[in-house]
Amino acid sequence: MALDPSRRQRLMAITQSGDPMPQAEQVSRLCAAGVRWIQMRMKDTPRPLWLETAREVAAICRRHGTICIINDSVDIALEVGADGAHLGRTDLDWREARKRLGPDRILGGTVNYTWEAEKAAKAGCLDYVGVGPLRFTRTKKELAPLQGYEGVKGLVAILGDIPGWAIGGIEVSDVPVLKSLGVAGSAVCSALLRDGTVDKNVRAFLEAWATVPATPFNP
Repeated sequence: MALDPSRRQRLMAITQSGDPMPQAEQVSRLCAAGVRWIQMRMKDTPRPLWLETAREVAAICRRHGTICIINDSVDIALEVGADGAHLGRTDLDWREARKRLGPDRILGGTVNYTWEAEKAAKAGCLDYVGVGPLRFTRTKKELAPLQGYEGVKGLVAILGDIPGWAIGGIEVSDVPVLKSLGVAGSAVCSALLRDGTVDKNVRAFLEAWATVPATPFNP
């Protein structure tokens, strides 16, 4: 399968639909700030606009040497030459997605329940998994049950060798504990774009992952 992106960086930035900042601007600023893994999320968007934006985003990522993952669509990922796709429970089956993507592109999935983590571990085709949600987030309309630290730790353990990335309302202050849970990194949306201070926000997460000691989780 494809290279595990966590070997390059432990921060994944997820773009935000409906934000006052257009998707391409979000990606430009995130890449310029040092993010090297972008997941483009455009929920409830007509396909022509989605495709046009994905082409622009993929081109920006290529210029910066940033991994570009398209959320929810293998077709669009292939059409724009993205590095891979991320699929949730209502999207294309993971094994079928792997067949279509081939062995060299990245395939990620979302895991919110124990049975989904078990399914992911058995599938044998995922490069990484988003695990959560850690806590409430407004960036998803249909939010799965909140996992908290203990839930994230349990799901990551089930995944075995598959890198599990914590998702859902994550803040910089969570990083020390996340380090102790066995996660590969954090997938972040709102906290990176907040207040328009993208450079500052990205730097805080990168520094936390690079330098802040792990804090053991004690339930």
